[in-house]
Amino acid sequence: MSQQYPEWIWQNGAIKPWPEATVHVMAHALHYGSSVFEGIRSYATPDGAAIFRLTDHLKRLYMSAKIYDIVIPYSIDELAAACRDVIKKNGLAAAYLRPVAFRGLGGFGLSADCPTDTAVAAWPMGPYLGPEALKQGIDACVSSWQRFAPNTIPAGAKAGGNYLSGQLIAREARRLGFGEGIALASSGLLSEGAGENLFLVFDGALHTTPASASILAGITRHTLITLAREEGIDVIERDLPREYLYLADEILMCGTAAEVTPIRSVDGKKVGSGSAGPITRLLQDRFFGLFDGSTADRWGWLEPL
Repeated sequence: MSQQYPEWIWQNGAIKPWPEATVHVMAHALHYGSSVFEGIRSYATPDGAAIFRLTDHLKRLYMSAKIYDIVIPYSIDELAAACRDVIKKNGLAAAYLRPVAFRGLGGFGLSADCPTDTAVAAWPMGPYLGPEALKQGIDACVSSWQRFAPNTIPAGAKAGGNYLSGQLIAREARRLGFGEGIALASSGLLSEGAGENLFLVFDGALHTTPASASILAGITRHTLITLAREEGIDVIERDLPREYLYLADEILMCGTAAEVTPIRSVDGKKVGSGSAGPITRLLQDRFFGLFDGSTADRWGWLEPL
């Protein structure tokens, strides 16, 4: 079955038909990975469609661009309006949003001056790791590929080139029959999933790897830390060795695409009871409760269309 694309996309200041949003084959980003992007979700809530932490995501987009000296020729408010407009134009409520800014056609060479192209796409997307992943959990493996070392590629930027690492990790996991891969940092300690942050539960406390472990410190990660502390759960950011994956009471992955996904086994070793544990279920309830109204949004995370 062929992919069903949405009808409209926002590109360089205007909404246009999807097939017209093209890029030259000599665009700098295509050759050198000079792009930054965000993944954002909108949800259908009892009060209407709302975009989850839109402003926070766009702020991170501009921070990523700053690291790579990519000048985005639009303000945050203009891109926020583009996100809303492309959802409305496509008649969507629950959707996945992809704002992206990249060096387009210009000079040649790594340091060439090139204009910045900017686009925002929106399309329907279900659970990233599969329709049953949120309930049943997934089987994960530790990848043979490590994350990049500090002071090589900045893991704190959400840049297109960074995701070559994630592709290696994810594709290896799929080839071996696992739902997702988990990467170690160059230190040999735990980093994160191919495109998700990690949480491990020990004795009722939530442990997660720090920003120094070559992770993208995700917005969903921050959301879960906030919700967990609201529930009186201790949250500890710390270095974690690989074998802790085999000893944890519960493990979960999180991200905009993956949302809150339990891990039921790692490298064929069962995690806890082999299904989502009580803290994972509590965090799922509180997280998805933001969108059905059962969790009060005291932080202004839901930004209406």
